[in-house]
Amino acid sequence: MSRIGKKPVDVANGVTITVNKDNVVTVKGPKGELKQAIDRDIKVVIEDGKLNLTRPTDQIRHRAMHGLYRSLISNMVKGVTEGYSKKLELVGVGYKASNQGNTLDLSLGYSHNIIFEIPKELSVKTEQEKGKNPMITLESSDKQLLGQVCAKIRSLRKPEPYKGKGVKFEGEVLRRKAGKSAGK
Repeated sequence: MSRIGKKPVDVANGVTITVNKDNVVTVKGPKGELKQAIDRDIKVVIEDGKLNLTRPTDQIRHRAMHGLYRSLISNMVKGVTEGYSKKLELVGVGYKASNQGNTLDLSLGYSHNIIFEIPKELSVKTEQEKGKNPMITLESSDKQLLGQVCAKIRSLRKPEPYKGKGVKFEGEVLRRKAGKSAGK
């Protein structure tokens, strides 16, 4: 049996989970509401403040779905209670970031600024202190959407391996390469 799939999901206080006849799980909490369609073979049972998932057989497909949907539901519960947050760091001379509401204005060394529209489910905050790299902080209750938007912003100017310039996650360790070797 899947080690992750058989672990019960603790349902925190203030969180309600409902499963409709189409096998769509809805999680409501203080930070919002999230929905996830579940495979029809996986059964969802809620009892005593815990959510359990069961699978019909030990087929490879069922085992894979068992752990996957348990993780997705667990992430949804954590998202509507605590929320998720990611920070992006802009490393490079002249790189800047500012925001007006959910519109992000990035200056990443191209001939023009990049205007990036953040989905309404996310909140964005930019900070720029003297002597430090500009930071972009994104927060959301949806972990998947947050990761997808962060990856899209990072792809606008990936960190290069020689000087490390570009958009990187806070705390991300880059593999650096040596430059040209000196002459003989």
